[in-house]
Amino acid sequence: MSELYGADAYSPAEIARRIESVGEAKARMAALPLALLGVLAGAFIGLGAMLFVLVKSDPTLGFAASAVLGGLVFAMGLLMVVVAGAELFTGNNLIAMAWADGRVSTAQELRNWAIVCVANFVGATGLALLVWASGHASLNGGAVGQTVVQIAVNKQALPWVEALLRGVLCNVLVCMAVWMAMGGRSVTDKAVAVVFPVMAFVAAGFEHSIANMYLMPLAMLLQHGGLTGHSAVTWSGMLGNLLPVMVGNVLGGAVLVAGVYHVIYKRPPNGP
Repeated sequence: MSELYGADAYSPAEIARRIESVGEAKARMAALPLALLGVLAGAFIGLGAMLFVLVKSDPTLGFAASAVLGGLVFAMGLLMVVVAGAELFTGNNLIAMAWADGRVSTAQELRNWAIVCVANFVGATGLALLVWASGHASLNGGAVGQTVVQIAVNKQALPWVEALLRGVLCNVLVCMAVWMAMGGRSVTDKAVAVVFPVMAFVAAGFEHSIANMYLMPLAMLLQHGGLTGHSAVTWSGMLGNLLPVMVGNVLGGAVLVAGVYHVIYKRPPNGP
């Protein structure tokens, strides 16, 4: 069947097998490299969010143009994760497929998610601190900083259910991007697979927990420095956003992508 997809791509069934094998390897990875790769992923996603803000701070762009172009540049973050190699909490929700097939224990899966999530936070907030100290937010007459704060304020104000559902929708698209990237053999293949789903979730305004770990701390740093004149974003407000978004991200990636594909490709032929 694989010949139908050409020599340069894996078939969907082959992708499922690769996702499961990679998930098992991720779940068994030693803590130190796992944590360091998690720090890198947090920083990579933060870099994508940084470019997104740069686009959104330009008032000459229309709504659709800024949304789509912002999503396009944000995709750089996930592409760096996929190609350069890093451990991203949202993408690692696909480990659930190896768990569902009994190749990974619940403890191993949760260990991976916990270490990677904390490391992503360190990487994203560390980048936020560097960006703040660099004076990047003063670009475009301070509009970049103002945009960061406004985005963070809007995220903080999201109702719990809305934040959760936006998290679900976001990680369906992120995990589909990772899934399709596993079907490619070249960097070009992976770039094409990643860009469009990521562009879609960003343009649609869905919620990515790791991106928020960059944007919301940066907004608080800018407020502390007095650049924007706002004082609305708080640690409790950030937590109120991250909790439902992370739950939504897990449901979208682990259930609606990994779970569904497990049923399709990995379910025993004579199973119930």
